[in-house]
Amino acid sequence: MHSPSSTLPPLARFGSRVATGLLDVTSDPSALDSSGFWAVAADFEGGLTCARFADVREAPVPLPVPGKWRGPAPADWMSSLGHDAYTEGVRTIRAHIAAGDVYQVNLCRVLSAPIAPDADVDELTALLARGNPAPYAGTIRLPEHGVEIATASPELFLRREGRVVESGPIKGTGRTEAELTEKDHAENVMIVDLVRNDLGRVCVTGSVTVPELCVVEKHPGLVHLVSTVAGELRPGAGWPELLDAAFPPGSVTGAPKSSSLRIIDALETAPRGPYCGGIGWVDADRGTGELAVGIRSFWIDRAEGVLRYGAGAGITWGSDPEDEWRETELKAARLLEVASGTYEV
Repeated sequence: MHSPSSTLPPLARFGSRVATGLLDVTSDPSALDSSGFWAVAADFEGGLTCARFADVREAPVPLPVPGKWRGPAPADWMSSLGHDAYTEGVRTIRAHIAAGDVYQVNLCRVLSAPIAPDADVDELTALLARGNPAPYAGTIRLPEHGVEIATASPELFLRREGRVVESGPIKGTGRTEAELTEKDHAENVMIVDLVRNDLGRVCVTGSVTVPELCVVEKHPGLVHLVSTVAGELRPGAGWPELLDAAFPPGSVTGAPKSSSLRIIDALETAPRGPYCGGIGWVDADRGTGELAVGIRSFWIDRAEGVLRYGAGAGITWGSDPEDEWRETELKAARLLEVASGTYEV
């Protein structure tokens, strides 16, 4: 017997581009260097889903159908880390920094709430497009393959045009530009160094540059510091090598990345899944692609019957536990209101 979700046809939507007519699905990243148009969802833990679609067309995000999306009640959201556990995690990370184990760690929590069996992430994307417009917004709907994502990501993970690659790490968040601190700038520069190192592993020696450093970008309800790192892929390097070098994204792990990942594994109590992974598209015929960091993203877990959403903050020696908890609240507030239908779109 089919669940209501399985009657929804496979679909991918990125901005005004819509892909339908699913051809095949693979976890092999080398497929992204073959042919066709692919939707890509990479879990933070390393799982990869690449779905090739036959038909790609330009079509605006549809207007939300009133009452079609029935989101969770605002009071139903539960966090994998509550206030006390999260702030204690911040203190633990500061102790690791004091011991010289690490410079910065991104600490995240996953929020979950029950969802209707017939919930469609593309309807949520339509709501997000009105309530929280984002440069890398999109849907990947593959119910038979366990991937149902609606993202309003503001952050570029990897863009590729031929041999040229680019990343746009975000570090530093405030309600207004005046709230951005020296800690935010220092954190951004630290992550830029990490991303330069990641891209340097697969780029021509000397080709990695930083065209923009700590630019203020305004998004709905908050501002971010954003930098740009670019380079030229070495001959023979393609998507498998690029993903291997850059994944998971540096802005949502920490520095050094390997030490940060060990601390994240010890402190976080729920898998991040597509949150903090990579979400986007690759046009293998044209040698182009654009993957966003999977932040400001919702995904449906059909096995548990819940909608999930992640929020986190970068922890440094200068972090105050209460401030970092409030940053995760700020990042979640508007989007949870949109998903729960309490934000006036």
